Amino acid sequence: MTDPRRIMRGVYVGRFTISVAIFLAAQLVWERTPTEDARLASLIFAVAILFTAASATYSEVVHAGARPIPRTFFSIQTAFDIALVTAVVHVTGGSLSPFVWLYILVIASAALLLPVGAGLLIALACDVCYFAEVLWLSHTAPDVGVWLQLVVFGTVALGSGYIGARLQQAGAGTAAELVFVRLQAEDILRNIRSGIITIDARGYLLYANPAATELLGMRPRRSTGAPVVQQIASVAPRLARALEEAATHRFRTTRGEDIVTLPDRAFPIGVTTTFSDGDGDPGTATATAIFQDISGQKRLESLHVRAGRLEAVAELGASLAHEIKNPLASIRSAVEQLARMPQADEDARTLGGLITRESDRLSRLLTEFLDFARVRVTRLQAVDVGSIATGAANLVATHPDRASGVSITCSIPDTPLVIDGDEDLLHRAVFNLALNAAQAAPPNGKVRVEVAPVAADQLPSGVSFDSGAVALKVSDDGPGIAPEVRERMFEPFMTTKPGGSGLGLSVVHRAIEAHRGVVLVDSDPTGTRFTVLLPYSQNEDAA
Repeated sequence: MTDPRRIMRGVYVGRFTISVAIFLAAQLVWERTPTEDARLASLIFAVAILFTAASATYSEVVHAGARPIPRTFFSIQTAFDIALVTAVVHVTGGSLSPFVWLYILVIASAALLLPVGAGLLIALACDVCYFAEVLWLSHTAPDVGVWLQLVVFGTVALGSGYIGARLQQAGAGTAAELVFVRLQAEDILRNIRSGIITIDARGYLLYANPAATELLGMRPRRSTGAPVVQQIASVAPRLARALEEAATHRFRTTRGEDIVTLPDRAFPIGVTTTFSDGDGDPGTATATAIFQDISGQKRLESLHVRAGRLEAVAELGASLAHEIKNPLASIRSAVEQLARMPQADEDARTLGGLITRESDRLSRLLTEFLDFARVRVTRLQAVDVGSIATGAANLVATHPDRASGVSITCSIPDTPLVIDGDEDLLHRAVFNLALNAAQAAPPNGKVRVEVAPVAADQLPSGVSFDSGAVALKVSDDGPGIAPEVRERMFEPFMTTKPGGSGLGLSVVHRAIEAHRGVVLVDSDPTGTRFTVLLPYSQNEDAA
């Protein structure tokens, strides 16, 4: 009720209506209307139209949006309305005019737009103008009705002033609360990690928070108020379809998924949509989508699936390995004895040597597989991850299987990063990662081993340790891992190396999982980086 713009719009409509009515009345009864009054009616109409148009332009265009309108503008409007009403009263009969009550409307609107003191001055101005019209312009003596009318003006001024003051006070409090809530909501939406985007029924963008513009690669200033569905469809077609269905068919999407494809990357998102009917008109309906990057969740899901698969393979394989090793040893021993018998010729000894070598190779493979199956934390103690990384890097630097000329550097903080862990098991995992990197690097390439603390709020999406974690990164500058290999790289016996067992990365995964940590992999044509995240305490689980 106390919004100045809404009040002024009512004033504009009332002013225009009265001016047109007076002008038409003067024209329709032209023969009985004095020429001077007819001219005055035309002048009232012209001035009112021009003044109203200029005022509306100033308040609705020049001061559009949140720009406050100066109080002087309202004072000028009220003064003009007093003069306009006085002219209307003069044309329509002076003290006998049926439009005297318009003074009351002017006083009431002034009480809502101006302070209480100004409202009383407006009432006094109305009294003076009305009294002047009756006494001097109409040349009539003021009777009881005139004095009563003046008293009514004053009473209306006092009552309107009091009500206006209370309404302005209440409106100011409500406006302050609304501003506070709006700012609070905007701050929450601006800082939330989920993308929030709202469109209208035409597909025009109404709102997008910074997370949404970043996830979709949009430019908010250029997109707001413009058709945006096609732009969204070019990078996330299912998200665009879900928004359209919510806006046009009132269909909600719950826990949907889509792939956002940008020029530099592609990642999955989870999508939920809702809609609003607006004021009941289909044209005012809106649709809102809430979405977020779920690549971290997808990665963790694959980690859990991988862990379960490795555990099942380990349990089954351990029993099979035990059953195979004993007969294999017997076969090797028997063949060796047969090859040494006097009646054995050269071919028999050659075949016996071949069987012995292959038996030894199978025995080594079974031993490695048993080591993989037996990956357990056997001795928990305080260990320094930096020392483990340094020892593993130094060992790999002298290993004969590393590529020619590959340099290995290790970067650790000055302050020891101590965690609860099994030193031998962690050393084995870090050594396998570093050796793989040294074998994947090109000749004269570089392998870098880094250890650093990670705060809880800096962990990747989907990984949570309440007290933070220690990050160990092993990176190389090799050609990267092919996508088809990347999906199976942690599976047992998966290898691209001639003569490799394919158990190295499986051992790494099981060793880190045994410490309640996670292993993350990033690979592209410029190199590969393995990131191991380990909690400080084994009493804390990864969320």
